[in-house]
Order: sequence, then C-alpha cells, then structure tokens
Amino acid sequence: MNWARQIHLKSPAELKIMREAGRINASVLAATKALLQPGVTTADLNAAAEEVLKSYGCFSPFKGYGRPPFPASVTISINDELVHGIPNKKRKLKEGDIVSVDCGTVYEGFVADSAYTGGVGDISPEAKALLEVTEGALYAGIDKMRAGNKTGDVSAAIQQYVESRGYYLTREYTGHGVGREMHEGPQVPNYGTPGTGILLRPGMTIAIEPMVLVGTEETRVLPDQWTVVSADGSLTAHFEHSIAVTEGDPLLLTVL
Repeated sequence: MNWARQIHLKSPAELKIMREAGRINASVLAATKALLQPGVTTADLNAAAEEVLKSYGCFSPFKGYGRPPFPASVTISINDELVHGIPNKKRKLKEGDIVSVDCGTVYEGFVADSAYTGGVGDISPEAKALLEVTEGALYAGIDKMRAGNKTGDVSAAIQQYVESRGYYLTREYTGHGVGREMHEGPQVPNYGTPGTGILLRPGMTIAIEPMVLVGTEETRVLPDQWTVVSADGSLTAHFEHSIAVTEGDPLLLTVL
C-alpha cells in the first residue's frame, strides 16, 4: 500500500458518523470486558460482541478479512499472544490471564477500530504494570495527534513512553488510518523520530495502537497463520483508539 496516497480527510458530517461507529465499538468492547471471568471461553466473548453488533445493525470488518479469512468478529489474544488471536470454543479464560480484545465496527459505511487488554480476576504485579504502561503509551501518542504535528511525533511519543520504562515495542505491526476502509493511510508505527513523517491535518482519522512486550520486540506467527506471539513467551498487551485530528484537541472516536 502507498500509505500517503491512501489518506482521506473526513468532513464534519463523516466525522459525526465515525463518532457513532466509535460509540458502538466501545459498547462492543464493554460487553466483552464484563465477561472476563474464569471459565468463560474466547468464543463466548466473540458471541457477546456479535450480539451487540447485531443489535445496532452493524458488522465487524474483521470477519472474513485476509487470507486465510479471519473467522470471527473480534480478535482475542491471551498473555504472550500479542494480536490477532482467534476465538475458540475450547479456550477458557483462567484466573490471572490478561486478555487483549480488538474489535472493528462498520456503521453507515465507516469503520471504528479499538482494543483493550484486561485482567481475569487477580493478575500479577508484572501484568498490572504492563497494562498501565501500554495504556499510558496510547494516551502519550494521542496527545501528539494535533494539526501541525507529524506522524513521527506520535510514534516517538509512544516509543519514548514505553522504552523509558524498560518495555519493548513490536516493529512489525503498526497503527494506521481508518475510515471507509479498515486500513487507510497514514501508517503510524509505534517507534519513530519527532518531526518526521506525514503532516497531521484536520479531518485525518487514525487508529493508534501500542503493542507492548515485556521481554523482546521479536514476534512469531502461530500455525493458524493469524495469532502473533512474543518470541520469548513473555507477556504482551495492546490498547487502541481511533482518533480524529481537529483544529483543536484530538477527538477520541471510540469511547462511549
């Protein structure tokens, strides 16, 4: 993809639609978060997400995406699984797990995309710290999503926040523009140099998504051809929001 050519500025009317898509997406994620209990299967989480989507007359762009086609509406990744985990009727959550849930919602032709990582029951201090750093990095990046900045400012803010605390960021998966398509320009890595990259302009909509690992930046893909895990088996976390650049403060699209 030529990321620069795939940038589409959104009108106020289009941003209004994307904001509603974002509210629905936040409702989907809230429904899954309420189910993070021992014994719940990852397929149960997907079913809950699909029930909310159906109630709004929406669908997820994840289902059927890629090759092989992704078989579910949300990705569910546990512990050392960084992203793209496939829901499974046999996979049950356990006390102490940390679970990343990523969902997209298509509403009136526009996509919202967001993710969170939550704990199942009591989680370890190591896991709690990882979640705090990953979510903090997301908001460090969001704060740089201002007209006149560049994508490198966003990337560098995320990198500095994470690496200064002793954690790692994958180089292989990135944030991205979002709108009528799930993946638009610009591409926004979670590492970079301030003052470089593409100029941020009002109407740009971008999904910012730090993907943080405890022990290494290296990853590998499991034989299912989707699930990405840390190469050393260490814990991982993932937080994401879709954001609009405005004339003023960044506009969070994927919140209730």
